[in-house]
Amino acid sequence: MEEAVRTHRLASDGTLASNVFDCALAFEGGGYRAAYTAGIVVVLLEREIYFDYVCGISAGASHTLNYLSRDIPRAVLAFLGVDGTERLGGLGSFVRGKGYFNADYMYEGCLFDGFFPFDWRTFAANPARMRLQAFERDTGRTATFGREDAHDIRSLFQLARASATIPIAMNPSPIDGVTYFDGGLGEGAGIPLRMAERDGFERTVLVATRPAGYRKKPLSPRARKVMGRLLGRHPHLLEAVLTRNERYNAELDRVARLEREGSVLVIRPDEMPVSNGTLDSRKLEAAYQQGYDQALRELPRLRDFVGL
Repeated sequence: MEEAVRTHRLASDGTLASNVFDCALAFEGGGYRAAYTAGIVVVLLEREIYFDYVCGISAGASHTLNYLSRDIPRAVLAFLGVDGTERLGGLGSFVRGKGYFNADYMYEGCLFDGFFPFDWRTFAANPARMRLQAFERDTGRTATFGREDAHDIRSLFQLARASATIPIAMNPSPIDGVTYFDGGLGEGAGIPLRMAERDGFERTVLVATRPAGYRKKPLSPRARKVMGRLLGRHPHLLEAVLTRNERYNAELDRVARLEREGSVLVIRPDEMPVSNGTLDSRKLEAAYQQGYDQALRELPRLRDFVGL
């Protein structure tokens, strides 16, 4: 299956073609909730709906890379977890100092040991623009990365890791001396719409990982104290963590307004059966299938919005 997919999507001259140009595609993060939205990635690729501009934050950054490499098998497997191993994470990984999510393995190790290779050739041949977002720990600034920042597979996945590094749960890996954390702590609080807007797009398909009506709750007083103790040395990071719920909810309100105006199409999960920290492969596989089935139902609405 994998070889057949890779054969048909590359033209004889090694180039690829996009077919959606005036609308951006944006992937929200959410850890292993992305198992559900992986089904949407796969349906887009199966139906050869190729956006010329794709952006993502955190787990949405991984969706962005898999979508741009047009790798259906990798998109399927990316968030399905592996039971019985600490390579991808878990409590044992956390106790051993590798983080609850073992970023060293998830973003680089698996590329080079043969467990989870990446199709760099197709990614590089794809003309579509890419944007990923991260948060600068020591300045509080929102950083965005594009293709120009990725010179090879290793640097590309360093950017994806920067976009997805959850404070405390994952170990950061500085890039050129700058320490980055999850892009959801920056502008938009995790909703990657503003990247597309800054690049001139007036219409966006937003793939969300929260169902309709969701609102992020503030941290409890106890959790705020714990965060203060753990992150107090980094005031910009602490402030972003403590205020994220307010900023996220405000962005949800803005997205709802843009939906009503017709400039944003949001594909939301009918329900979200897993959490960002779920590592049970059976639960993740079931979530993927739910997302895939929903994506098939959403196809007419999506095609109408993008004009295909």
